[in-house]
Amino acid sequence: MQESSPASIWQLKPWWCQPWSIVLTGLAVPSALWYLFHRLWLVLPAAVVILAWWALFLYWVPKQYAAAVSAQALPDQR
Repeated sequence: MQESSPASIWQLKPWWCQPWSIVLTGLAVPSALWYLFHRLWLVLPAAVVILAWWALFLYWVPKQYAAAVSAQALPDQR
C-alpha cells in the first residue's frame, strides 16, 4: 500500500515557509533597506535576488511537486 502525498506542497511546509511569509519577507527586506539606507544600489540587487527566490519557491518548486505527485498517482503504463 502506497502512502498518498498531499496535493499541495504547502501542506508539508511550516508556517514560516508559506507563500504569505515568503511574500511578506520579500517585501520587507527591500523596504527596510530603503528605509535605513536610501541607496538604490543596495535595494536593487536585493530585489533581484528576492524575485529569483520568489520564482524558485513560489512557482518552480510547487509546479515540480505537483508534477511529481501526479506522475506518482498515474499507474505505470508499460
